[in-house]
Amino acid sequence: MNQEGREGPRGFNWFSIARLGLIQACLGGVVVLATSTLNRIMVVELALPALLPGLLVAMHYVVQILRPRMGFGSDIAGRCSPFILGGMVTLALGGLLGAYAVVLMSTTLSLGIALSFVAFFLIGLGVSACGTSVLVLLAKKVDDKRRAGAATLVWLFMIAGFAITAGTAGHFLDPYSEARLLAVAATVTGLAIVATTLLLAGLEKQAEHHNAVHKPEPELNFRLAIRQVWEEPEARQFTVFVFISMLAFSAQDLILEPFAGSVFGYTPGETTKLSGLQHSGILVGMLLVAAAGSGRVFGRRLGSLKFWTISGCIASGLALAGLVAAGIVGPGWPLNLNVMLLGAANGAFSIAAIASMMRLANEGRAQREGTRMGLWGAAQALAFGAGGLLGTSLSDLSRALINDTALAYALVFALEAVLFIIAARLAGQISEPQSGQTSNGANADAPAARPMTHTPLSPTQSAPEGLAN
Repeated sequence: MNQEGREGPRGFNWFSIARLGLIQACLGGVVVLATSTLNRIMVVELALPALLPGLLVAMHYVVQILRPRMGFGSDIAGRCSPFILGGMVTLALGGLLGAYAVVLMSTTLSLGIALSFVAFFLIGLGVSACGTSVLVLLAKKVDDKRRAGAATLVWLFMIAGFAITAGTAGHFLDPYSEARLLAVAATVTGLAIVATTLLLAGLEKQAEHHNAVHKPEPELNFRLAIRQVWEEPEARQFTVFVFISMLAFSAQDLILEPFAGSVFGYTPGETTKLSGLQHSGILVGMLLVAAAGSGRVFGRRLGSLKFWTISGCIASGLALAGLVAAGIVGPGWPLNLNVMLLGAANGAFSIAAIASMMRLANEGRAQREGTRMGLWGAAQALAFGAGGLLGTSLSDLSRALINDTALAYALVFALEAVLFIIAARLAGQISEPQSGQTSNGANADAPAARPMTHTPLSPTQSAPEGLAN
């Protein structure tokens, strides 16, 4: 049987999904070079204040408010590949320029800092164009049953890109020299561009009926498109959900290891292992939802993305409540197990939310998939940028006002738990497709999204037809 007969004319097979995953790995490799390697060199080798890389990383998140505009561009063009490749080239240029800026800081500090801000602006711009368009292409081309698995696979590739680049770059940078830094940066960014070009070749073939759907609307502009999307109840509701859930998700990231060190007396090595446990839990949660999404492991009743989104948020809130108890009880609390469960809950809700995002991008007014995905990507980026600031600033403030360090951290974890419960409530208000309805263009001509269903999902409610994080 040919590929089209197995998957339908528009469905990506797993090989095509893996190709997009490899592009995400290239994106992750360039990003980790900028946000981790260059960060360390500025603080350690150049003895600059940690505030500088902190501002640069924050700026690359802020720039991602441009994601909706990038998504709108792919809507108008009817193709995502040019934006993926253009974004990767821009990202690579930013990464290489960032490395050169760090080298320049050793001789001309002010010029090097100014150039580094330009570099991180380009990094944020490239991530916006490339990352958004990859998700849009997945949303358009991946069948419902494969969405949770596709989201897991692509994110695992991106994490692999982080790990492989960090490890390889670290090996070739030792002993550190400016020439080695430039050589490593040039190699990573060059390979990212070449690999992306090859991976995109022939990936996005436009069928005639698909081209017809993407005929540009007269007088359509970005301001009108984003207003139309924001007026769709589900798109607006999901935007708020993404921001609150990702704010809670990222707020604990920078304070978990200091909490373990201050309250439980963990050494730096032990806190690093604790972080590894959390990431292992995230992987377990992602794989669990990917398996559940197929409907073959837990059955269709527990295959609903909505079930896993809500359950993951609630479980994350409960795990954070466990960290509140850890702050009160102290060293007797099973912290390692608690953190691993937190990671599993985080992984489950995040993959379910991403797969839901892929489904919702196709619902509502036609020719707005990229705009919707860009809006949600911008909400996530801003939440990540604000989350680290919120978690660290609240922990500092709490410790300044409260003499008990453990209680100060516990209050911050409690706030994050509340945010997750709010996110679960918001997720419960987002409807699922009706039985027999597809999300691959069935509503393509609808002027607006269908009304939200405000009935929370019951554990016994059956999964939607064809629905696969």
